Amino acid sequence: MTFSFKKGVANLLLLSLAFLLILSAAAYKSRRYVYMAYQNAAFAAGVNLNNISTKEYVNFIKSQTGQKENTKNGVFLSQAFNYDEINSLQANVLGDSTNSNKKIEVVLSEQKLYMEEGGKTIGTFLISSGKWAPTPTGSFAIWTKLRYARMTGGNPALGTYYDLPNVPYTMYFYQGYGIHGAYWHNNFGQPMSHGCINMRPEEAGIVFNWADVGTPVIVRN
Repeated sequence: MTFSFKKGVANLLLLSLAFLLILSAAAYKSRRYVYMAYQNAAFAAGVNLNNISTKEYVNFIKSQTGQKENTKNGVFLSQAFNYDEINSLQANVLGDSTNSNKKIEVVLSEQKLYMEEGGKTIGTFLISSGKWAPTPTGSFAIWTKLRYARMTGGNPALGTYYDLPNVPYTMYFYQGYGIHGAYWHNNFGQPMSHGCINMRPEEAGIVFNWADVGTPVIVRN
């Protein structure tokens, strides 16, 4: 009887421990979704908690030269990777229009970017907009262009951290929100970003060489 009782208690403790481990693992994997819900709820309430919307982040952007960094290591959603293994940064860039009658329109519900010139659509591309933090809507304009940029943000404790060197063809249009190539995923057509507009690198290169500082950017649902 004593032996059975002790064995039962031991089994109960093992089951409890296993349950706690499973619960902890589930909570660990759901951390980033808590972060996403928190960011989106705050944004809907009129508060932008995204770190890329801060003055400090804008100053970080202004400190960059647009030159390629001598590194191949990146971090996306707290996972380290080598970006050369995912996608080449070599883009086939087309054209260099000097027509000032240009506009970029992003339609979030379609996950598409439209290049418009002279009232006509001259290019359409799939994008990935904000998932982990919302993409602002409204009328903006490109305020700087960087051939290569470094982007950091997210939260390490919640598994949403990213540190991305050599982000190609970056065009910032509002605070730290930009249109740029993304080499760390290939899921264009679905929201994936922390608020920016992700594009295939070679397609971002087309828009980058066509657009100018001051080109209007319209983002709508």
